[in-house]
Amino acid sequence: MIQINYNDPRPIYEKVKDGLRRLILSGALPPDSRLPSVRELAMSLSINPNTIQRAYRELESEGCIVSVPGKGSFVARDGGAREQRKRELTEKLHAIIREFDALGVPREELIALLKEGKE
Repeated sequence: MIQINYNDPRPIYEKVKDGLRRLILSGALPPDSRLPSVRELAMSLSINPNTIQRAYRELESEGCIVSVPGKGSFVARDGGAREQRKRELTEKLHAIIREFDALGVPREELIALLKEGKE
């Protein structure tokens, strides 16, 4: 399902959340599909169930998943998660562009960087 990179300095719950979000947004976990239970995922990743619970709570608050008491957690049906993530990334990109502007980096160089990322 997901792999945890322990070299990444972010908290583990964020890595779990981002891994699941990536699977959801890519379609690997389609709408209405059931996620593993907190215990199942914690055991398979060998991490604390509270960590998984926090990742699930945050994904639910973002609209990526829906929790049904007694049944489990499921990928949300609406595409709101994709649009919200796109807005978040756009905000981050604008902040990065402003920082490059402050450093005096020409726009042509930024465009070249973006084109490199596509290859």
